[in-house]
Amino acid sequence: MTQEPHHSEPQKEDRDMKIPLITTINGQRQEVAVNPSQTLLEFLRDDVKLKGTVEGCSVGVCGSCTVLIDGKPVSSCLTLASNIEDKQVTTIEGLSQNGDLDAVQQAFLKHQAFQCGFCTTGMIMAVKGLLNAQPHPSEEQTRDYLSGNLCRCGTYKEVLAAVAELTIK
Repeated sequence: MTQEPHHSEPQKEDRDMKIPLITTINGQRQEVAVNPSQTLLEFLRDDVKLKGTVEGCSVGVCGSCTVLIDGKPVSSCLTLASNIEDKQVTTIEGLSQNGDLDAVQQAFLKHQAFQCGFCTTGMIMAVKGLLNAQPHPSEEQTRDYLSGNLCRCGTYKEVLAAVAELTIK
């Protein structure tokens, strides 16, 4: 009796399989193809060449890879790229319009709400998501909403000042 060999690696056809989908990235409707196991982070950085979204922890606890899907912040390191079918994806590159920085980006610059910059794009996207959901959050609501975004340099006070300014407008 002969046994068929056990394959521990997926067949080449499985690795090369792509899922076609239509999505909108930074306001541009696109027909794309993604690998079934590819994260949104990998897709954005490797396939679409949008390098502003950065990988931090790869397990969804640091917030550095935050992007918006339909206006809500998500960890792109935990989101499968195949889940963006018929969705609006916004990355840090999509916030500025016609060369003008978004109000959140302007407030971060004004209040120097960054230091090394590693968490900055994720923090800006989370603040944008917060203001989409709650245009006038209290400081407590802001702290709670941003609790999933870590900053090793400790710029939280400046981030809170930037958000406070934005809630006044």
